[in-house]
Amino acid sequence: MSAQMKTDLSEYVEHHEGLWWVRGGGPTNRSWNGIRYKTGLSGKNTPAQALSMNVASAPPGAIAYAHIHDGFEVMLFILQGRVRHEYGPNLEHAVEHEAGDFIYIEPGVPHEVFNLSDTEPVVAVVARSAADEWDKIINYPSKHRDAAGG
Repeated sequence: MSAQMKTDLSEYVEHHEGLWWVRGGGPTNRSWNGIRYKTGLSGKNTPAQALSMNVASAPPGAIAYAHIHDGFEVMLFILQGRVRHEYGPNLEHAVEHEAGDFIYIEPGVPHEVFNLSDTEPVVAVVARSAADEWDKIINYPSKHRDAAGG
């Protein structure tokens, strides 16, 4: 985990009578694998037991190196930008997505994500079927990570 990760996220959350919220998407509190995450809602700052959600931003030209989600599902909604997902065994398949696209990633599917722009970030809403938010993400072999020395 990044040293930039803030583990106590409760200071950004308001709640009353069973409703919890973070105003304005919260500050960016974590950087991982080329992607910056705004504070969202998870088991770290709500009573959530099986869900987390936040906003992710990938800088121009960024690569979220190959990884798998161990035992949890992910859904994304692309708000801004264009990405290419390389996925499957040996990352042998590819598909491009752009603003307005919804994406679902099954647990255990290897994938690597590329921001296709050299000038614009990609911004997406990310929801996970895990309240722990960042645990259970496992690196997968990537020629891009190896070339970058990461």
